[in-house]
Amino acid sequence: MAAVATPFDLPANPTRARAGPFGRRFEAAPLRAFAIGNNKTRGVGERLRFTGRGRGSVPKPKASLGGLLGGIFKGTDTGESTRQQYASTVSLINSLEAQMSALSDSQLRDTTSLLQQRARQGDSLLALLPEAFAVVREASKRVLGLRPFDVQLIGGMVLHNGEIAEMRTGEGKTLVAILPAYLNALTGKGAHIVTVNDYLARRDCEWVGQVPRFLGLKVGLIQQNMTSEQRRENYLCDITYVTNSELGFDYLRDNLATSVDELVMRRFNYCVIDEVDSILIDEARTPLIISGPAEKPSDRYYKAAKIAAAFERDVHYTVDEKQKTILLTEQGYADAEEILDVKDLYDPREQWASYVLNAMKAKELFLRDVNYIIRGKEVLIVDEFTGRVMQSQEESDVVFKATTGKWRAVVVEISRMYKTGRPVLVGTTSVEQSDALSEMLHETGIPHEVLNAKPENVEREAEIVAQSGRLGSVTIATNMAGRGTDIILGGNAEFIARLKLREMLMPRVVKPAEGVFVSVKKPPPQKTWKVNEKLFPSTLSKVNTKMAEEAVELAVKTWGQRSLTELEAEERLSYSCEKGPAQDEVIAKLRSSFLEIVKEYKDYTEEERKKVVSAGGLHVVGTERHESRRIDNQLRGRSGRQGDPGSSRFFLSLEDNIFRIFGGDRIQGLMRAFRVEDLPIESKMLTKALDEAQRKVENYFFDIRKQLFEYDEVLNSQRDRVYTERRRALESDNLQSLLIEYAELTMNDILEANIGPDAPRESWDFEKLIAKLQQYCYFLNDLTPDVLVSECSNYAELQDYLHLRGREAYLQKRDIVEKQAPGLMKEAEKFLILSNIDRLWKEHLQALKFVQQAVGLRGYAQRDPLIEYKLEGYNLFIEMMAQIRRNVIYSIYQFQPVLVKEQEQAQQREKPGESGTNGRGSDNNNPDPVVAVDSSSTMPVAEPQASS
Repeated sequence: MAAVATPFDLPANPTRARAGPFGRRFEAAPLRAFAIGNNKTRGVGERLRFTGRGRGSVPKPKASLGGLLGGIFKGTDTGESTRQQYASTVSLINSLEAQMSALSDSQLRDTTSLLQQRARQGDSLLALLPEAFAVVREASKRVLGLRPFDVQLIGGMVLHNGEIAEMRTGEGKTLVAILPAYLNALTGKGAHIVTVNDYLARRDCEWVGQVPRFLGLKVGLIQQNMTSEQRRENYLCDITYVTNSELGFDYLRDNLATSVDELVMRRFNYCVIDEVDSILIDEARTPLIISGPAEKPSDRYYKAAKIAAAFERDVHYTVDEKQKTILLTEQGYADAEEILDVKDLYDPREQWASYVLNAMKAKELFLRDVNYIIRGKEVLIVDEFTGRVMQSQEESDVVFKATTGKWRAVVVEISRMYKTGRPVLVGTTSVEQSDALSEMLHETGIPHEVLNAKPENVEREAEIVAQSGRLGSVTIATNMAGRGTDIILGGNAEFIARLKLREMLMPRVVKPAEGVFVSVKKPPPQKTWKVNEKLFPSTLSKVNTKMAEEAVELAVKTWGQRSLTELEAEERLSYSCEKGPAQDEVIAKLRSSFLEIVKEYKDYTEEERKKVVSAGGLHVVGTERHESRRIDNQLRGRSGRQGDPGSSRFFLSLEDNIFRIFGGDRIQGLMRAFRVEDLPIESKMLTKALDEAQRKVENYFFDIRKQLFEYDEVLNSQRDRVYTERRRALESDNLQSLLIEYAELTMNDILEANIGPDAPRESWDFEKLIAKLQQYCYFLNDLTPDVLVSECSNYAELQDYLHLRGREAYLQKRDIVEKQAPGLMKEAEKFLILSNIDRLWKEHLQALKFVQQAVGLRGYAQRDPLIEYKLEGYNLFIEMMAQIRRNVIYSIYQFQPVLVKEQEQAQQREKPGESGTNGRGSDNNNPDPVVAVDSSSTMPVAEPQASS
């Protein structure tokens, strides 16, 4: 499947349709990747659903025309036929189980080396699959205490085949992912496992990553604050855990690198995408963008903000909350133009319209603590799907206003559950809601935790999640659905033990942060790893406390006092908390201490778990239906996991956004019918209306993704071409052949623009042609009409002659520079090519954005906007690629370091009788050679009146 860069996406409802082309594209070279879904199905044996097109690793029955058509129109396999297809392979894996169980740990680990050797010798992954899966199953039993079921083996094979395996919440997707990842990592080309956030990536790497580490593979982890060197090292591991955003941004950064040393990613091979619906559907609406430093805000922002504040809704402008757009009325246009003293808001020389409309959007569609939060002097956008801060993305949520009655009912529900001792998870859709509900719970005296995008809460995420299944705990979370967290009833003994060891170890071995701004008056707060004592189920015994202290002392003595970075210390702590054997003395000591702490805490958590189960398990409270039913189901799926008891209940208001924006007349009729304030309403009609509203939302955003994909396909082919050209320049040690190609093509452009292949010879204007050639390259100052007439009798000969002179001029310039400063010309060539590509590509993207906005109006002229966009986009792309060539070769011709400047002036003076243009001939008393040419130098191939 396509990993990071797959054209492989999901439709709005993945349980009903095949993987379609309407989700995010990560802009990478084609590679194989596979995805794991997370929707509701039924039954243990019937819980796997399979979607997508396989690439034939595990053999399947021969396809027939009827089967092909049936597959196309049926869309999703219910699971039974897939299980039958893979039954023989599952039987083969099961037959190897006794053999694997008889091996010692070291023998089992050696099996990995044997499989790697077979892969290098040419054995296919299909041939290695049964043994590889059997090895992983046995390692999982020994390290994690979990034995993958047959249906999980099938899920692994489905993923290996490039299809989507849809599994129910809590049925072991994380464990399934390691099966095909291990198999594909045997080739030595690496495998990625992509998750939705840093917390899950770290959790999975530390937990399930124990299996491949036990088997001798290197497991890497990419986190947000890693350096380039750390990223490169982790990408080179056999299996790398990474978030979708980090993977996308690293890909984009690699395509902005100015030297090979800045590259961090290896070539793509294989990828598993966890929470595929979240990554390829929900987050597909917001692109990954890397932008340069913002310009200093101009007065236009302030003026536009004042206009927005003064204008009245429905008088000066209208708001479409469904489309998330603002439109000025006639009065709004007139008043804005009068205030700004301009004749036209859309005048391209002024461009006031974008400032004014964006100010209106900020006023009406973006609210503090709903769509963004303030951190210091930064404004941080909050992701509506994950409740986390988004980096460099656009946000398009709308304002939430609900009746007070709904929130009172939510508090009553929480209070009722709290009194019984049941843990409660409350899902909200914004930071504002979570904070408001927290205030209400404070007033009623209910202790609780808040998990939202605010920094102080994000830092405690692991701690909050670890105790959210404890007796009587109440946790408020913004869209915890996308977090994929396992809430363990009674508390997670292993994780709590890890936190205890972390609390003791980290302050002793982590060195102080460097490069932090220090204020004289107020020094920065020092990070502590102190955990709230309420988290721990009991006070640690003196024996285990002493054992842990001795292990920490040994670590400090061996590793050094405060000598490790936080990431290095976290990695060693993670390895210490695994269950496999340890060769290192320090790790072994820490691991023994960890296991003893786990054993002690488990006695208490198991007792507490029994009480939570008898009380009814985790109770989930939803405070608003999401735009997508999948997100609602994921929130419900936090309870009742893996056979645990649990329940969920949603509280809604008819003023909720989904009703108000998408409900239509039917909901408005309900609102008029039920006029009693705060009256609880339970009605099948209401439920149907709600389902209909959610269907409308899903269909609406499906259409948006479909249209975005169609337009992005145009850009994607261009992006591939540009990135290929850029990588070619970046990785090449000798760009001479490429520059000669640029020189010849530029000569062609100048010749066509000033003479043209179809013009009769009598009409050729040699004077104009020579003037333009000499503007580009002063090495051609010896050209005269007589020379061209004598050398060329037809257009083809003239073209060949100019090719020759272009090559000679480039080689002459190269030789002069290299003699004075060896190696400088290579650096200059690479810099000029990369900087021109980056600058012009950025301008091209902006131009295409304007084209996309403009072509929509052509639909009124019965012309297809997509076709128009493709045509204009193609023409712009061809012109951009030509402009890159011209700018680069022009800059090369003009490039003159100071040392070279003096020599070339002398050479020019030694050539008597030369006619010169652009101040470069001996006839000029004040020659003005260019000392250095900026990478953005631009020279047209023809004067305006002679433009082709």
